[in-house]
Amino acid sequence: MSETISARPRIHVLDPRLANQIAAGEVVERPASVTKELIENAIDAGSQRIEVDIEAGGARLIKVRDDGVGIGEEDLPLALARHATSKIDSLEDLEGVDSLGFRGEALASISSVSRLELVSNALDDPRHGWRVVAEGRGMEARVTPAPHPRGTSVAVRDLFFNTPARRKFLRTEKTEFAHVEEAFRRQALSRYDIAWTLSHNQKVVHQLPPGLSPSASERRIASLLGKNFIEHARYIEREAGGLRLSGWVGLPTHSRSQADQQYFFVNGRVVRDRLVAHAVRQAYRDVLYNGRHPVFVLYLTLDPEVVDVNVHPTKHEVRFRDGRMVHDFLYSSLHHCLADARPSAEEAHVEAPSEDTAPEVTPAESGRWQQQGMALSPQADRHPGGERVRRFMEGYQALHPDHEDTLLTPQTPAERVAAPTSTGQVREAPLAMPESDPTSAPPLGFALGQLHGIYILAQNVHGLVLVDMHAAHERIVYERMKHQLSASQGIDAQPLLVPVSLAASRAEVATAESERDAIAQLGVEVDVAGPETLLVRQLPALLGQADPEALVREMLDELARFGRTHQVEARIHQLLSTMACHGSVRANRRLTLDEMNALLRDMERTERSDQCNHGRPTWTQMDLKALDRLFMRGQ
Repeated sequence: MSETISARPRIHVLDPRLANQIAAGEVVERPASVTKELIENAIDAGSQRIEVDIEAGGARLIKVRDDGVGIGEEDLPLALARHATSKIDSLEDLEGVDSLGFRGEALASISSVSRLELVSNALDDPRHGWRVVAEGRGMEARVTPAPHPRGTSVAVRDLFFNTPARRKFLRTEKTEFAHVEEAFRRQALSRYDIAWTLSHNQKVVHQLPPGLSPSASERRIASLLGKNFIEHARYIEREAGGLRLSGWVGLPTHSRSQADQQYFFVNGRVVRDRLVAHAVRQAYRDVLYNGRHPVFVLYLTLDPEVVDVNVHPTKHEVRFRDGRMVHDFLYSSLHHCLADARPSAEEAHVEAPSEDTAPEVTPAESGRWQQQGMALSPQADRHPGGERVRRFMEGYQALHPDHEDTLLTPQTPAERVAAPTSTGQVREAPLAMPESDPTSAPPLGFALGQLHGIYILAQNVHGLVLVDMHAAHERIVYERMKHQLSASQGIDAQPLLVPVSLAASRAEVATAESERDAIAQLGVEVDVAGPETLLVRQLPALLGQADPEALVREMLDELARFGRTHQVEARIHQLLSTMACHGSVRANRRLTLDEMNALLRDMERTERSDQCNHGRPTWTQMDLKALDRLFMRGQ
């Protein structure tokens, strides 16, 4: 009986075109990918002006022209070759690379799935210049003379013409151009010193002049992201430990239904990084409405040798040598910036919030609402953990009997102020707007009255202020409770009566062992009981009702991925937020003008008072111009 041995395929070298087409599958996803690669080359060439012309969403033509250093005739045959680059020569160069492109794959990959033509001139004489194209199965370069100004033009025609399976996955012209425009927008936000032009089907879409002044930068952001972005953003600039963060952070009340206005740059390179996303998300944790996404344009600058940009073919991801330090720096910088979101004289002129450093609260002055306490309502007492919160606050009061910021009182602040005086009369003296110098009025002005027991109407120098009194008071009480908790002696821990056994992966066990001290500082005690078993012995007292298994798993996951965990703090703050909500003045509660004015002053002093604990705005402003338009005055 004869055996049939199947023919074994022989190992062979792929022809250059097929190899480049396989590589193109990683770096050439759609016209936007091509646009990004060509623009990055133009930036690396030291260009001062970059023009991008698109036709049919990029399927028919993508042309990028720059005025950079150009490519000499002798280098043009290698310009379209794979793994050919002028940006690195050694491993040391790669470890400290500061250019956007360096792999030497993009042009070769693009030319294998399109009709690519590159024309360049490295001289100042526009009569010189050379054209190069790659043709045939061997992708041989053919160079011919072609006059061209100093710089380079790359034209990519008929993308995926020879790979119909890839071409059929392209979307409509409108959709593809939207992706191209987004790629253009990211690059234009990375370099304000470059002039940019984007055209689609011979129509100019964006024309951005260069400019490094703050006003010029803000004009570019407004042009690319809309005026609302810059009107509802704070500028941040902070430096520590060799890290520098600058840019614009959107106020929590100016959020989006999707994460489409989030731009983060590392040494000028736009990235999408999980560590960065986590730090930003934690910074916005208790100021952003559920399901909303913050907006920001941020620039992180650090030593190129401590960040690895060679971890992804498209270079969208990076790896930091000390991810924990970067995470902590980003979180603390954004956290402190957002903490300053409170009414100010500079921002009180804003008409309304767009859709899409912690001072201690001091006692109110004589004749104003003495903001010294909160009463826990029956609903709060019934809340899981409510009794522990009460014990914490009582314990703090016992330790600090002379502290003026007393947390427990039989009455709400409104009740205390509205209580009869020694003469039996209730004080109703309003704080009127100064007539002699109206510019001396505080940011939120002075109360005029109450609307339906829900809103406070106030007048400031700009016009009308409308305040949601429950939302505002809720934030004030919540921030005071957080401040008192942080001022106490650490986190009060409580041993579990019966330790909870937790089946864990070996990775989770390893994290529990290596991060034992960090976990213990949060009031959680976790012991290793076996190669795949953990024992939870202790939790923070305020989280006595929490699920130990879910809490510990989330902590270990965050510690493994980001080197930090905010789970305990987040859950305690969530509990305090609920207590503050129950302890705040309720709707339909009638307040005196004194009480309303005191609430406005406390808002001006309290961190994050622009929004309540759930991320809803607490106040809005209508200036006189808006009111005049409403009633057609002067028309």
